[in-house]
Amino acid sequence: MNAALLTLLRRLVRNGNLTVVFSSGEKVILGDGSGKPASIRIIDAEAEAAIVRDPGLRFGEMYMDGRVVIEKGDIFDVLSIVKENGIENAANATNTMTGLWHVLRQQLLSRIPVNRNRHNVAHHYDLDRKLFDLFLDEDWQYSCAYFQPQGISLDAAQLAKKRHIAAKLLLEPGQKVLEVGSGWGGMAMYLAESSGVEVTGITLSEEQLKVSRDRAARRGLSDRVRFELQDYRTLQGRQFDRIVSVGMFEHVGIGNYGNFFDKMNALLKPDGVMLLHSIGQIYKPWATNPWIEKYIFPGGYIPAISEVLPSVERTRLLVKDVEILPMHYAWTLKAWRERFVARREEAIKLYDERFFRMWEFYLAASETAFLYDKHFIFQLQISPSLGAVPASRGYIEERERQLIEFEKRRPPLEPVNTWDVVPEQEHVEPAAMAC
Repeated sequence: MNAALLTLLRRLVRNGNLTVVFSSGEKVILGDGSGKPASIRIIDAEAEAAIVRDPGLRFGEMYMDGRVVIEKGDIFDVLSIVKENGIENAANATNTMTGLWHVLRQQLLSRIPVNRNRHNVAHHYDLDRKLFDLFLDEDWQYSCAYFQPQGISLDAAQLAKKRHIAAKLLLEPGQKVLEVGSGWGGMAMYLAESSGVEVTGITLSEEQLKVSRDRAARRGLSDRVRFELQDYRTLQGRQFDRIVSVGMFEHVGIGNYGNFFDKMNALLKPDGVMLLHSIGQIYKPWATNPWIEKYIFPGGYIPAISEVLPSVERTRLLVKDVEILPMHYAWTLKAWRERFVARREEAIKLYDERFFRMWEFYLAASETAFLYDKHFIFQLQISPSLGAVPASRGYIEERERQLIEFEKRRPPLEPVNTWDVVPEQEHVEPAAMAC
């Protein structure tokens, strides 16, 4: 039995019911016996030593590699026990130094003037598009849904998210809208159809670009909804009435917030409005979890709001509204995780067992971050103009009512066909595209 790992686990798991079977065959029951029981087996002594040295990175790797096996419950149950007790209780001299190294490395990389945005985006979003069909809603909204009212389906909650954001944008027919990080095109199509605006969506994912253009063409929206393979930092010569960005800001990186808001200010007309939808934390994290950074979102960073607002203030943009959505992403991730696990065999056929465990770990770990680390969604509404947004928030509900009436008349969405996308026409990237 690895004595160092046993000491770490006993210090960590005070509450709950976790059984650990070591590679030696020895079994230890941890916690006070409360809650849903879970049990893991560690296959080899080297895996035990790796977890002691760097639990933030190596526990996830050992699970991916099948060297940590769940014998009762699932990986969400195990991570919930750990997170509920407080992961900081596992700190010792060795893994604290390793953790500080991860922080230093990420802080340095975020400030090196090398643009790796295309590479980082491709790492996650240019996966086989059939993968995302396994767990997303019908419109492929890969960001936090809005469960208002609580208990509605994932599809209804993603529609409510688009409606809520559209209401805050105060859209008027004929306006020009920029979507920074346009995903698979669902938000842009909704804004164009609901409000009569023209939308330019920019993305760094070639796969998302293909699907988005195909969807807009099938919907007859190509004249009003255009998608470009474009880095926001090199977008020149245009200004927009509205800017929306959903689930993209987490990829900007802590060293680039000032440049991001400077660019948004330059792209926004003097009476324009921007809505930024992002994950936030209750404290400055300094670095992303090393497993998430390595395997899921390289270059990603989830900020505290206190890290974001100073950059907004320096641009002289006015903060018109801040809304916190504290539990909605936990509910979204739960729905995604349950859908993904239910289609396990299909995921394995796309990739393999190791990939399935990696993606399951990602969804479970993210869900526990919102449940136990108190992550949240913030929607930040900003404008250069004092009068661009009404003085009270009643307009949001009023506009949502109008959008609900539009939704009743809107033709049903064609399901995103993940294996029959129209071949992409020749597309020349802008000369200024950063790589």
